[in-house]
Amino acid sequence: MQRSLKDYIVISLKGIAMGAADVVPGVSGGTIAFISGIYEELISTINALELSFFKIWKKEGFVTAWKKYNLSFLLVLFLGIAISILSLAKLIKWLLHNEPLLLWSFFFGLVLASILYIGKQITSWSPKVFISIILAAIVSYFVTIADPIASPESLWYLLFCGFIAIIAMILPGVSGAFILLILGAYQTFIDILNQFREGLTSMNFEMIWQAFYKILIIAVGAIAGLKLFSKVLNWMFNNHKNTTLAILTGFMVGSLNKLWPWKKVLSWRTNSEGIEVPFIERSILPNNFEGDPRILWVLVFIVVGFLLILILERLAIKKED
Repeated sequence: MQRSLKDYIVISLKGIAMGAADVVPGVSGGTIAFISGIYEELISTINALELSFFKIWKKEGFVTAWKKYNLSFLLVLFLGIAISILSLAKLIKWLLHNEPLLLWSFFFGLVLASILYIGKQITSWSPKVFISIILAAIVSYFVTIADPIASPESLWYLLFCGFIAIIAMILPGVSGAFILLILGAYQTFIDILNQFREGLTSMNFEMIWQAFYKILIIAVGAIAGLKLFSKVLNWMFNNHKNTTLAILTGFMVGSLNKLWPWKKVLSWRTNSEGIEVPFIERSILPNNFEGDPRILWVLVFIVVGFLLILILERLAIKKED
């Protein structure tokens, strides 16, 4: 596929949006990929990656192999994700700490519109489709209310967390960051990223190495999970597209519980900066919220998030036409 520099800039911006979403527990980078129109290409490109890349490289040259496997797309996208995670993590964490109502409201509206967007793509509403939506929504809901477990520091556990989290990150409606929170590894991952960023800014090579080898362990697990799960998703899209869309829709419906703005904090945790932040929460009605529920502002940001998806959808339709 021939792409211009402008196309790759747009792809990198989508990667930045995916990375920003993946930092926030409850928001899925897969959702951003889906609504931005690159989801199926991402899954099929990852699925197509094989060791035969090296055979083509040997016979026909590196450039031919690179183009055949659409690696420019992956490189630019993942570069955007990496830049976003390293640079926007602090901003999103600040918003979570200082403006949680407005941030969650925006994401609630975004995912609400995404449910309609994905649901509209289902072409045949059979009983299997309805059952798939209901079951996926139930599973996703129970994921959002699951109690986190203690955070181990084992490298094998980091490998396992990388494997599981990357699956969630590419699955619309399921947050990889929230899965890490449930597994007790979210703070560990954030600490590693902060250590790596601080090492780069201070040119402390010992700090960089301590963070880098942990990131490498996580990356190995992530690559294994990505490759395995992309095969499953690719097969489902090719053979059971309506059922797959129904499952994705259900996952997103269930995830709305996590994104509901008004919550009661049941327990707290200390984040990587030593600040007390909510750990286990329960969704409540605005009138039961402790403090100012800011209902008008919440509704405004829900509408903004909702309209953003509608605008992206219109742009995607216009581009196809």
